Amino acid sequence: MPTSRALLADLIAFDTTSRESNLALISYVRDYLASLGIASELLFNAERSKANLHARLGPPGAGGVMLSGHSDVVPVDGQNWSVPPFQLSERDGRLYGRGTADMKGFIACVLAALPQFLQQPLRLPLHIAISYDEEIGCLGVRSLVEQLRASPDRPAICLIGEPTEMRPVLGHKGKLAMRCEVHGAACHSAYAPHGVNAIEYAAKLIGHLGEIGAQLAAPERHDPRFDPPYSTVQTGLISGGRALNIVPAECRFDFEMRALPADDPQHVAAELQAYAERELLPQMRAVSAASAIRFSELSSYPGLLTDPNSAAARLLALLCGHADFATVAFGTEGGLFDAAGIATVICGPGSMEQGHKPDEFVSLAQLDACDALLGKLAKWMQG
Repeated sequence: MPTSRALLADLIAFDTTSRESNLALISYVRDYLASLGIASELLFNAERSKANLHARLGPPGAGGVMLSGHSDVVPVDGQNWSVPPFQLSERDGRLYGRGTADMKGFIACVLAALPQFLQQPLRLPLHIAISYDEEIGCLGVRSLVEQLRASPDRPAICLIGEPTEMRPVLGHKGKLAMRCEVHGAACHSAYAPHGVNAIEYAAKLIGHLGEIGAQLAAPERHDPRFDPPYSTVQTGLISGGRALNIVPAECRFDFEMRALPADDPQHVAAELQAYAERELLPQMRAVSAASAIRFSELSSYPGLLTDPNSAAARLLALLCGHADFATVAFGTEGGLFDAAGIATVICGPGSMEQGHKPDEFVSLAQLDACDALLGKLAKWMQG
């Protein structure tokens, strides 16, 4: 059977950048599973251009373990690669290519391990899940999560193989990304008080976001398990105005909150909206009744903080050989699975220090460590 390295070479060759279809990769995995006698189900998006894959083996019924990864990768546009990004290259014990770390390395290890899971009957079900559009807000997996939530055969534990350098991880922050559109009134800049300057009012909103961020950073709100140890708010994009001698009627900015699992990021959006309605809109509408401030959600996913005494954590500690649990700064689909009643943990090969960068890589040693962990899982599930 093919090794994880050989399978990774095949997976990297598929350009599954989020703007592209992932169906060629999904078909490859489906055919590979079929060659092992494993049936799989595809859950398509509305355009049928992308799909999640779900497969299971072992006894019927609820419980067991799900191994989960996403198929999409981030773009390589504008990055200076020294190797072809969609062709696996090996150098000094490292395997280079887009998605090697984030996170086709884990998917390759899962596929390579399946013959071990098939060697003897499993005492618990094993689920395989591969999603799409994780990189743009954990969007694609939601249809799979809802199907599992309603299923009588729902797995008990999910292991997501995001790159953690094979460290056991139980938590990460949630995220809420929002867009704010400020609509004012234009006029000649010589008569600026006769207009409503959308950029200036957007600046007031952004300033208030900074005040909210300072409140979130107060020491009494810290959770030392995370880095940084508090929820953060930041504005990442802004656009507005047409010419310096025109009071701008339009301004738009995008902001996000990275929230500790105990914090609700919707409270930040609600507080900013209340500030707009209480303080800014009356001023704006005193000049132009058509003024408006509108908010819309771009994407969101919940945080994750699995109980270190849970069965899922104990299993991960057994597989890793220690219970030195960590958290990660980046987000995953884990909070969505956890909210559906599937206790979720994270552990996978490679480092996010290499993810999203040119010359992304995973080391052969990390693949070997992941192969070993999945081999231990197979023996544990065979009992």
